[in-house]
Amino acid sequence: MIYRQQVSGTTYEFDHLVDLMAKATPLRSGDQLAGCAAEHDAARAAAAWVLADLPLDTFLNDVVVPYETDEVTRLIIDSHNRQAFAPISHLTVGGFRDWLLEAAAIDDSAARIAAIAPGLTPEMVAATSKIMRNQDLIAVAAATRVSAAFRTTIGLPGTLATRLQPNHPTDDPRGIAAGVLDGLLLGCGDAVIGVNPATDSPHATSDLLHLLDAIRVRYEIPTQSCVLSHISTTIGLIESGAPVDLVFQSIAGTEGANKSFGVDLALLREGNAAARSLGRGTVGNNVMYFETGQGSALSSHTHLGTGGRPVDQQTLEARAYAVARDLQPLLVNTVVGFIGPEYLYDGKQIIRAGLEDHFCGKLLGLPMGVDVCYTNHAEADQNDMDTLLMLLAASGVAYVITVPGADDVMLGYQSLSFHDVLVARRTLRLQAAPEFEEWLRKMGVFDETGQLTNFDVHQSLLRSLTSGEAP
Repeated sequence: MIYRQQVSGTTYEFDHLVDLMAKATPLRSGDQLAGCAAEHDAARAAAAWVLADLPLDTFLNDVVVPYETDEVTRLIIDSHNRQAFAPISHLTVGGFRDWLLEAAAIDDSAARIAAIAPGLTPEMVAATSKIMRNQDLIAVAAATRVSAAFRTTIGLPGTLATRLQPNHPTDDPRGIAAGVLDGLLLGCGDAVIGVNPATDSPHATSDLLHLLDAIRVRYEIPTQSCVLSHISTTIGLIESGAPVDLVFQSIAGTEGANKSFGVDLALLREGNAAARSLGRGTVGNNVMYFETGQGSALSSHTHLGTGGRPVDQQTLEARAYAVARDLQPLLVNTVVGFIGPEYLYDGKQIIRAGLEDHFCGKLLGLPMGVDVCYTNHAEADQNDMDTLLMLLAASGVAYVITVPGADDVMLGYQSLSFHDVLVARRTLRLQAAPEFEEWLRKMGVFDETGQLTNFDVHQSLLRSLTSGEAP
């Protein structure tokens, strides 16, 4: 179908839903690289105008990636809950935006939004986000509630959890342990203590799993650990008896992109079942940890949709959340600025993408986190990350990623420091996950008001932890 819109005497044509979605997307370098971005602001405004008037049920009949050749599309269509969709089925994209903003302003907003979440497809949510201002994305996300649990409960109102990421370029256990200790003493690690291994060998992964589990058990820390190896490696380690809490995998929004990661839906479901069979959770049994990022499909040349047209990277990112939703994960985060400026050029594009991803993931029912990050060759700096962190915290983000000094010395990119989260929690009156918060107070890291203890108490606790004595 061809869509047309006249703006200031010029008629703009969009030859398919794929083209319309791409042209309506706020400017970003990845879509320019793919050749699907609007040529200028007038064309972008025309596309957004048409998109706003498009009925929501269009996305059930006109897919952006062919049903016959893509298992992600089949998952989206075949699992769609028409009963949940019924209350909003008469709305256009613009009408749904208005519905969300109205719902966000009333007392029972969380229940009202949760009721329709199973009836939403990623394309519906992505389309709606394209015509929303940043303020709209924040307001609706803040009114949406999604939680999950393993040893801690993630995503509760009034909380901001963290992944403690103590990566080391050679997987030196002393360096990793030092990073873990640094983060714990600054109140981080309630979402997960997660290490990106320098190698994906089963032996190295097993050693790291045993290291993290020994730390957790020794100090009775209510959290979960994860070594971010490929899911096939982790399944093998589960079978050999390694102490696996969470199963990690990078995922994307097309079958082809997931194949480039070496996975499909069947393998993801196998990993989920294997980890759940261990029964290691105490307050829940959500065991999957997924990472995504705008541009992943484009970087693997698996971003083409119906008729061979390039699909915009934000729509494909939202489709990855359908894959995640199918597995009921504990954690999902977009590594928003990690792939590089070829996909998100500067701080403005990274901030916008972070808010979009969080909004879309949360609206689709995921306990959504964000790696607030950038690479050193992007036109961004730590001030941009400060801005995005505070906006996401105000949006009710489930968790963020923290690394020693905000500088990941293994992956070579910039993220958030442990101190950054302390500032966000104090400023916005947020707490850690409740089980972890209680442990922090018991250990003397936090006082009864939830604030970091004074220097003398902290130094005493540090000495006791490093000496192996009881605190």
